Amino acid sequence: MSSIILGGNGQAQISLDLKMANRHGLIAGATGTGKTVSLQTLSEQFSTAGVPVFMVDAKGDLSGLACEGAPHPKITERLNYIGNPSHGFASNPVVFWDVFGKSGQPIRTTVSEIGPLLLANLLELNDTQTGVLYATFKIADERGLLLLDLDDLVSMLNHVGDNAKALKAKYGNISASSVGAIQRRLMVLDEQGFGDFLGEPALEIPDLMQLDMSGKGFMNIFDVSRLIHKSPKLYATVLLWLLSEVFETLPEAGDLDKPKFVMFFDEAHLLFDGVSKSLVDKIEQVVRLIRSKSVGVYFISQSPLDIPEDIAGQLGLKIQHALRAFTPKDKKMISSVAESFRPNSSFNTEDVITSLGMGEALVSTLNQNGSPTEVERTLMSPPMSRIGAASESERQTQMSRSPTKTKYTNKVNRESAHEMLVARANAEQAKSKTSHSSAKQKSRSRQSVGESFMKSISRAIGSQIGRQLVRGVLGSLFKR
Repeated sequence: MSSIILGGNGQAQISLDLKMANRHGLIAGATGTGKTVSLQTLSEQFSTAGVPVFMVDAKGDLSGLACEGAPHPKITERLNYIGNPSHGFASNPVVFWDVFGKSGQPIRTTVSEIGPLLLANLLELNDTQTGVLYATFKIADERGLLLLDLDDLVSMLNHVGDNAKALKAKYGNISASSVGAIQRRLMVLDEQGFGDFLGEPALEIPDLMQLDMSGKGFMNIFDVSRLIHKSPKLYATVLLWLLSEVFETLPEAGDLDKPKFVMFFDEAHLLFDGVSKSLVDKIEQVVRLIRSKSVGVYFISQSPLDIPEDIAGQLGLKIQHALRAFTPKDKKMISSVAESFRPNSSFNTEDVITSLGMGEALVSTLNQNGSPTEVERTLMSPPMSRIGAASESERQTQMSRSPTKTKYTNKVNRESAHEMLVARANAEQAKSKTSHSSAKQKSRSRQSVGESFMKSISRAIGSQIGRQLVRGVLGSLFKR
């Protein structure tokens, strides 16, 4: 299998060369025009070709990929038009994931892996608060204090705030108001599911890249139907963290006959809403460089203009379903979208965008030399799996077959910053109670826990070399 059949135009099939599938892509169109079906068709053909897939399920209807589709006269009619009578119906190997652990396996990472850049964006911190957060991470790194879960981060912030005076000379002013603002926002995020997302065992990227016994790539379906409504910002942060982790984990691969991994990000506009310029630049860098790791990234959104221009310019495959023009702004947007395609002399692209029927799309791929092909009006191929959600019993059956079903079930709480700081504080308090009664000893007993801790740390700092935690490109530091 060297290509993916996207659909047909009545005269020829329109396909995507698997060698070009790591050049990324976009599926766009108004609600109800067929984006989800196009996503199913693409993802299951990648899976059949032995390419593992990760996809976001924003509405809960992609679970049907785990179930075999059924014949229908309209499907037969479409297949005849496309010229693909050998199309069959089949289920796909699926693993379900969910931050809350309800609709799939829990998906987690650590505070340290997220890093201060993504976290500051998630918390919508100002420059001063962002500086305090960066200082908190740096202090934890320098002292070998692991930031794994929310308790660790809160305890570290408390410690930094309590010892602001001692830390000022090296890290600058750390105001109580900034620390308090960060902690209050963390409380709100915890109510939205942030605490569920943080901790161990953290997701290991190779677990997303497995094949089943027949050589098909597993389809990892990340159910965000609850998360996206509770906290769109947290949803975006989870995906950006995952993209960064894939980039940091995989080695350089060069030009392969097919991608090693493909990722589909639905509701892509949320990834960039309210994001700082510095973070957008980092994302653009990751999208540009991850191609060399043989990873394809595909965005799904209502409008192509939801994607920043520098990132949109890197998207080789474009599947544009119908757009509606109700206002002058809509018409201007449609004109801009039409101009992004290489023209086809047989039709006017701008006129066709608003007249496409259900399941139709304007499609442009890349040819062998990497240049965009002429845009084609395409009737998209139907999926082999069920269109629509699986039942709860079908989902549970599939979850029981997961190759990692026991690995991520139970949360682990090993010793990290919170436990270490509490233990040291308790030890200092016990020492204080047993101090001698001399004036000198009394003076020492009045010394704060934080000052004692800082002195002990300064003596031990030499032994901490090499224990600093390192983060990926979206975490501000680079992994070694």
